[in-house]
Amino acid sequence: MKRSQIVELIDSSLAEEFELDRDELKPEASFIEDLELDSLDYVDMVVALEQAFGFKLKNKEDLKQIRTVGDLHEYILKKYEEFKQGEPE
Repeated sequence: MKRSQIVELIDSSLAEEFELDRDELKPEASFIEDLELDSLDYVDMVVALEQAFGFKLKNKEDLKQIRTVGDLHEYILKKYEEFKQGEPE
């Protein structure tokens, strides 16, 4: 999957899960201030992304550092690459 496809899947998952307008999902958009998501929404976000990508997002300390849509994109891109490297060919 290409970077653009991964970002598209992240954004579409967020838009669907939280009924957000896709125009709101700019990389600099803050989950708390701009998108008005709270800590319970973070749990739902993790579940939705785990289902979309087929791997677990286990590191709670890493997840706590995610503040913006762009942060999430970079985190998932990194995790996706790690997941793909661990798969047998």
